[in-house]
Amino acid sequence: MKWIASICAVVVMMFAPLSAAATVDKTKPYLMMELVGGNTFDRLKDEQQALREQPELLKTVVEEELMPYVNYRYAGLKVLGNHLKRADKAEVSEFLVAFRAYLVTSYAQVLTQYQDQKINYAREKAIPENQRIVSIPVEIVQKNKPPIKIEFKWRKDRKSGEWQAFDMVAEGVSLLSSKQSEWGGKIRSDGLPAVTEELAKLAQTPIRYETASGQ
Repeated sequence: MKWIASICAVVVMMFAPLSAAATVDKTKPYLMMELVGGNTFDRLKDEQQALREQPELLKTVVEEELMPYVNYRYAGLKVLGNHLKRADKAEVSEFLVAFRAYLVTSYAQVLTQYQDQKINYAREKAIPENQRIVSIPVEIVQKNKPPIKIEFKWRKDRKSGEWQAFDMVAEGVSLLSSKQSEWGGKIRSDGLPAVTEELAKLAQTPIRYETASGQ
């Protein structure tokens, strides 16, 4: 889970906190990246004591503040790739449920580690009306470490015109391609239900804050 955890950390850090919560316009992906974080981290601050006492509540924060802007279904189907053609529809549906729960748990755990890193956003560019996929670069500045340069991929819904994030590319490596390679072999050897079961178990991992010593 180390790879996905590190990726999720970058996803969460992407959404830099603003001074006040704001309504998110899903038709503007550049602005959405900034506003979602503002709402999320304002809530983390307001509910800090309750979250420390019950870390599992972080999953609720993720569900309400982050997941509405993540196209987990499209991402999950992309991960399945060619396996999708031969997969049973019911098994695919079960996989997507487990995949989503896995992401929620991963994001929730990362929220316990956020240290208010500085984020440099790309300037907003005009997006052609007929363009449905856009990559938006960001740079994450860390203390005593080289900056992390990332590109987030967003997809526009043809009917609503709203955008959702579905992939991230770090150092030329796509998260979806990475997970496709990682799980592809297991799907071939053990079947899709085996991967679904593994994800479901990982999704049940308890959320924990690190101790003061970082142990």
